[in-house]
Amino acid sequence: MDDKTERTYSDAEINNRLAAELPDWRFADGHITRLYRTAGWKSTLMVVNAVGHLAEAAWHHPDISASYASVEIRLQNHAAGGITDKDFELARKIEDVVHWRPADEGGALDGTPTDPKYAYIKYD
Repeated sequence: MDDKTERTYSDAEINNRLAAELPDWRFADGHITRLYRTAGWKSTLMVVNAVGHLAEAAWHHPDISASYASVEIRLQNHAAGGITDKDFELARKIEDVVHWRPADEGGALDGTPTDPKYAYIKYD
């Protein structure tokens, strides 16, 4: 990794980008945050593991809080001392993966059945 200084965004710039690009994310306490509702513990663990994989692959690590039916993700570039493009890009990737709905793509993958016993994510 190189040691280049990364641009940090002002509070107003962060809020504007979130509104335009990631409307379900919020800026609070120096982090961009998102709460995902799940169908229960198994789903929560799947979300945590998916986010963990993305974060490790990106080498940018969020704070993650998990409870029975929710996962909260908090992103901040600690090395840069604020919110940078890394935070926005990882948030976008997390959003895309967690909210992926194969049935919406019209391919061979159907996605989870509509029966609540197969519920996974509570889509917004």
